[in-house]
Amino acid sequence: MNDQIAGIRQYCNSLVEYSRRKTVEVKIGDLPMGGNNPIRIQSMTTIDTMDTAGSVAQTIRMVEAGCEYVRITAPSIKEAQNLEEIKKELRKRGYTVPLVADIHFTPNAAELAARIVEKVRINPGNYADKKRFETIEYTEASYQAELDRIREKFIPLVRICKEYGTAMRIGTNHGSLSDRIMSRYGDNPVGMVESALEFLRICEDESYYNIVLSMKSSNPQVMVQAYRLLVQKMDEEGFKPYPLHLGVTEAGDGEDGRIKSSVGIGTLLEDGLGDTIRVSLTEEPEAEVPVAFELARRYDKRAPHDPIPAIEHYPITPFEYNRRKTRAVLNIGGEHFVPRVVADFSGKQKVTPASLFGVGYQYSVPLDKWNIADMACDYVFVGDTVVDFEIPGTLGLIYNHKTWLTQKARPQAYPFIRAEHYLQGVEKSNTLNFVYALLADVNDALVDALQSDKTAVLFIDTYNAHGMAEQRRLFVTLMNKGCDVPVIIGRAYGDLEVEQLQLYAATDFGGLLVDGLGDGIFIAAENCGPDKKVNETAFNILQATRTRISKTEYISCPSCGRTLFDLQETTGKIRSRTSHLKGIKIGIMGCIVNGPGEMADADYGYVGSGPGRITLYKGKEVVRKNVPTAKAVDELINLIREHGDWLEPDGNGAVTH
Repeated sequence: MNDQIAGIRQYCNSLVEYSRRKTVEVKIGDLPMGGNNPIRIQSMTTIDTMDTAGSVAQTIRMVEAGCEYVRITAPSIKEAQNLEEIKKELRKRGYTVPLVADIHFTPNAAELAARIVEKVRINPGNYADKKRFETIEYTEASYQAELDRIREKFIPLVRICKEYGTAMRIGTNHGSLSDRIMSRYGDNPVGMVESALEFLRICEDESYYNIVLSMKSSNPQVMVQAYRLLVQKMDEEGFKPYPLHLGVTEAGDGEDGRIKSSVGIGTLLEDGLGDTIRVSLTEEPEAEVPVAFELARRYDKRAPHDPIPAIEHYPITPFEYNRRKTRAVLNIGGEHFVPRVVADFSGKQKVTPASLFGVGYQYSVPLDKWNIADMACDYVFVGDTVVDFEIPGTLGLIYNHKTWLTQKARPQAYPFIRAEHYLQGVEKSNTLNFVYALLADVNDALVDALQSDKTAVLFIDTYNAHGMAEQRRLFVTLMNKGCDVPVIIGRAYGDLEVEQLQLYAATDFGGLLVDGLGDGIFIAAENCGPDKKVNETAFNILQATRTRISKTEYISCPSCGRTLFDLQETTGKIRSRTSHLKGIKIGIMGCIVNGPGEMADADYGYVGSGPGRITLYKGKEVVRKNVPTAKAVDELINLIREHGDWLEPDGNGAVTH
């Protein structure tokens, strides 16, 4: 086993065999986490912490939805004090759910809360530091002086937690890394990990081990890389294997929030990482709980699964994004083409122009033209169903090989060939051939044939319960053999609710795409909802993995007791006005804690700065302060106009060709 594999195995038990990473058990009230315990589910209240009755009522709703830990913000001493009243009322009503105090800038509030609740969460980026987006030059001595200052501020909390048996989450957020960390390590997963380890070293020096760790980001790529690196670094430095709290922060609402969360959380769960989940949606907290349960329960019976061959050399760097290098075949693969979306029409007895509406193409009879939406698929797999009308020029049809032989004279028609038939030398297209294979089909003969055939695109599938790992193993084979054939990733699903399809597919495809694997995706979804929903799911997965941008992205926090306006209503208003701005990222944050830092790489920001007041950002710079809430959405639109990023909507989001 080479050095690279030895390192990789530190971030998960195995790349080919599912098993959960064994962590130390952390006591949180009477509901422990880690060790042999199941993956725990948690969420956070959105009510003002000073509203005792409201906080209690919402906590009860969360618990009855299945929430196992409830987090409550404590931005100052008065909220920390009121946690005791909330806890008393809950206990009086018979609810023993462990409470978690969420702390950011106020060590004194944390020290008080740690005497009351079962767990405190601190953010190392702002617990003892301030963020001004300054670059600071440090010598070794001056940096050590900063660490000594942090130790002095942090040790009192550690000792209180140790005395009272209170657990602690050291929760790094990508967007709120301190100027000190950013100056020393950079705005990246390395900086995120080091931010947490500085605090963890202090805890261990004090022999305090009741700790949970998290590495959250609104970008699932960054989030996945940071958690993996955290595990590796903990192993390298000899730390205990502490439990991991998984979450994609500011994921947003609706299907966007669900898919983005699934890409990040699901990718880590696939490799056995994660002891508790919080899905951060801009919705009521009880709506987050069933999503988290759905993600976690896929692994209840994951093992045993069909064996996957061991990996002798792992060519993928799991801590940074590198797209696998492939050659271009028509518009698939290569350096410049985005991943393609293939829709599945093989189950349809007849395909008409109206059939294409759900996958982004609308035919105008009076104009005799196709309107093509931003989420228009690139290919349709029609199997043996012959299409007898003129299709849009941007669309390709994929036929089963035998049927393609009858349609090969038609433009934009390409064959789907099984690997065994491909090797037998069947007739092929001169331009593009889709070769279908499972991992078991990928032998030296097939790899050699694919490598020498500049018209071939590999179309992969899996029937393994641990399918993402099996398909990753197939990519490893291609990479280790130096084969640069483009690959379309295919997965089949049946009899799922639309939300289940979104969660499962985002996990299965996302786990590959975040590592730069795949030149296209194909979701075969039987009885899983309408074509439009399946097609949107594919594009939203590509958007969440930052591999193909097809619409506006909203980085929206999930609301909490600090929030200064109605996040759900405001997000809806902003979305309704800006959803046509393809590629623009807009951060919508309830308060300054979740302000410029938490928005990370947003182009524009809308942040609550006081009752009835909003601050607007361009990037990380404040451009307008104290904007009345009633005018703030209009002012945001004006700001986007001023910077040349505004486009007038055409009414239906389509581009006419």
